[in-house]
Amino acid sequence: MARHSSVHLANLDLNLLVTLRELLRERNVTRAAAKLGVTQPAVSASLARLRRHFRDELLARTRNGYTLTALATQLADQVEKVCDAAERLFATGHDFDPGVSQREFTLFMADYTIEVLAARLSTRLAEQAPDVHLHVRLVREAFASHVAGTIRLIDGMVAPPVNRFEVPDVRSVELFTDRWVCVVDAANPHVKDDELTLDQLTGMPWVAPFQPDRGFTPAAPMSRQLVLLGIQPPIQVRVESYQAVPHFVAGTDRVALLQERLATRVAGRLGLRVLPCPGEPEPIVERFWWHADYDDDPAHRWLRQVLTEVAVDL
Repeated sequence: MARHSSVHLANLDLNLLVTLRELLRERNVTRAAAKLGVTQPAVSASLARLRRHFRDELLARTRNGYTLTALATQLADQVEKVCDAAERLFATGHDFDPGVSQREFTLFMADYTIEVLAARLSTRLAEQAPDVHLHVRLVREAFASHVAGTIRLIDGMVAPPVNRFEVPDVRSVELFTDRWVCVVDAANPHVKDDELTLDQLTGMPWVAPFQPDRGFTPAAPMSRQLVLLGIQPPIQVRVESYQAVPHFVAGTDRVALLQERLATRVAGRLGLRVLPCPGEPEPIVERFWWHADYDDDPAHRWLRQVLTEVAVDL
């Protein structure tokens, strides 16, 4: 990819970006042409130009059609981000009517936030903006190290405040608060009282989200709470999802910290008890983060208003 570092936009046909996006989405020249509203020969010609530019087949023929090459797989995510950013760029400054707009918004959220906000947000969008598109991508803990660059390419992210999000030109507004609670199986023989002690938590096996392969990190929000409580318990199950946590507590003697809004939604269905967290865990404050470039974008202002209204309804 280094050979393209000297390529200048003025020397490129940027229409190829849109064609590349549809080809990588559809993996089929005919379907891509239909989505673009052009002829199949025109898309075939564009594919030939893209193949020459990248020196790669991009779409490799198989017995069942086409599959993406390794380079095309790498390009797929990049071209989505670039096209989304370009669409937002050229939409900025124009009047925005949610009732007729077909704009697409890209949001990063954790699966916990989706559980809390998504149904209300979906209903509000359907009522106010029936043709607006929404692309929700799951936040990964590793994203935090790239927030300054990535936040420019999306409409925003819902996440709690941490130091690495405090970067220049990144704005935020509070959406809602929550608190950490402990979840255990209702039949756990080691938990007889309605409260847990720090000594009990230290000795029990744990389910924890977003833990590394080895060691113990305070980077993940739940892990930070354990560090603040002064305990480093044994982690028996690691998951890459908040919603997965209670499923691996149910029917076992394990324990986990979980956001109360999520815990209370699943406790009855999974046979869990929700108990206060001992010590003084930090409150959970979920905020919406966006880049300052979108401050004056009418569409983005509308999106921020919808999110804050949905959060107030909680």
